[in-house]
Amino acid sequence: MKLVKEEDALKFAAAREVAAACGWRYSVVAGWRPHVWSVLDHLSSRRRPARDLLGMRDQLLTVVGGQQGRVMPFSELAAATTVPSVGRANIVRLLWQRELGVDLGSPLRDSSLIWAA
Repeated sequence: MKLVKEEDALKFAAAREVAAACGWRYSVVAGWRPHVWSVLDHLSSRRRPARDLLGMRDQLLTVVGGQQGRVMPFSELAAATTVPSVGRANIVRLLWQRELGVDLGSPLRDSSLIWAA
């Protein structure tokens, strides 16, 4: 544990014991997985307001939300829109706005599963 200072190790150990007594799991997290920063950077690139002239938001939310919480790969969701390249950008925008969800446990790819938030 190079990231944990010696004086903090006792505090973490005490917190672990308290958590165990309560039946909770306990972890010390020292940082994000490396890919999370790149995914967040990519998502934030679509954070600024934009006009939705092609109705992509409604198309995407209808496709992914139309079948009781459908989960779809990123590429299939984009392909289900009238203009897939614009659909991709709008998926990213909706992920940033938390209208769509994705697991940040792995990098954002065409195979990443997307769902309505």
